[in-house]
Amino acid sequence: MYQDTGDLVRNLKIGTRGSQLALVQARTFAKTIEQYSGISTEISVIKTTGDRLTQKPLATIGGKRLFVKEIEEALLSGEVDVAVHSAKDMPTELPKGLAIGAVLPRADPLDALVLPNHLKKLERGTSAIIASLGPTPRVGTGSVRRISQLRRILPQARFDSIRGNLDTRLKKVDAREYDAIVLAVAGLQRLGYTKRISMALPIDLCVPAPGQGAIILEVRSDDRSAQSIVKSVNDDASAAAVVAERTLVAALDGGCQAPIGALALPYDSNLDMWALVSTLDGTKTIVCRHRGPVTTPELLGQELADQMIAKGAQAVLEDAYRAQAMPEPHS
Repeated sequence: MYQDTGDLVRNLKIGTRGSQLALVQARTFAKTIEQYSGISTEISVIKTTGDRLTQKPLATIGGKRLFVKEIEEALLSGEVDVAVHSAKDMPTELPKGLAIGAVLPRADPLDALVLPNHLKKLERGTSAIIASLGPTPRVGTGSVRRISQLRRILPQARFDSIRGNLDTRLKKVDAREYDAIVLAVAGLQRLGYTKRISMALPIDLCVPAPGQGAIILEVRSDDRSAQSIVKSVNDDASAAAVVAERTLVAALDGGCQAPIGALALPYDSNLDMWALVSTLDGTKTIVCRHRGPVTTPELLGQELADQMIAKGAQAVLEDAYRAQAMPEPHS
C-alpha cells in the first residue's frame, strides 16, 4: 500500500467515476481547492463495476462496492490522493487504510418525480401524483427503496429499471417510454436540470436514501497532507447528518441497495432524523423519527436504529431481500 511521506502536496490527484454527475462533483471540489489553497489538481476518471454493468438493475447485481471499489483501489495504491463519491453509493464499512476526510455542503436530499417535458409541474401530495399518472403508470426507477414507498400510493404501477446518464434518462421519459421517472433532486440541480423537477417528493411520501445529496471525500488514513486539504472544505452540519444516517444503516446491517430510507436535517443545534424500512410491495413499512444533538450523530443514528429494530425492522428487511432475490448484505 502507498505510504505517505508527509511532504506538502503540490498537485492533488482526484479519483472519480466518469458519469456526468460524478465529473461535475469532482470539478466543483477541484475548483474550490484551487481557489482557496493554491494547490493544483488533476482529475483521474476511473471506471467502476457499476459503470460497466449498465444493462442490469442494480438490485440484482448484488455487492456493496459497485461504484467505489476500483476508485478505492486506486486510492490505496497511491494512484490518486482523494476519492470523490456520492455518499449514497458508499458502503458503511470502509477498506482498511481509508477514511472519510470530509463531507461537502449537502444539496437538496429529496427525490424528484420527473414527467415528460410537455407536462406541467405538480402540486405537492399524493392526489397530484395519482391524478397526473393515472392508476397504472410505467415508472422508471430501479431503486427498491423508491419502489417500496411509491407502491403505497401507486399499487398498480409498473416499475422498470432505468440506467444511464441523466440526459439518456430524460430523453426516455420525453419519448414516453415511461410515464414518469424518479431521480435525486441534487443530481438534477447540479447538472442544470432544476426546471425538469415536476415535484420534489416530500419526506412523508418518500424518505430519501441515506447520504443522498451529499458528497464524501475519501482519503488514506495515513495521508496527513490530503487529510488537511480536504478538512478545509468540510461542512460540519452535512458531515454530522451523513454520519447519523450511515450509523443507522450499519446498525440495521443494510446495503446500498436495501429498501432503507434515512434523512437527518440540522435544526438549531440538533439533528431531526427520519428512518424507514419497507417490504418491496410496500405492505409492511416501519417509519420512525428521532432528534438528538448535532454533536453526537453516531448516538442519534444508533438510537433510531434501535427503535426500528424494536418495531421489527430486521424481519421487514429480510422479507424485502427475499422478494427481490437480493443477496443478504453480510454475504
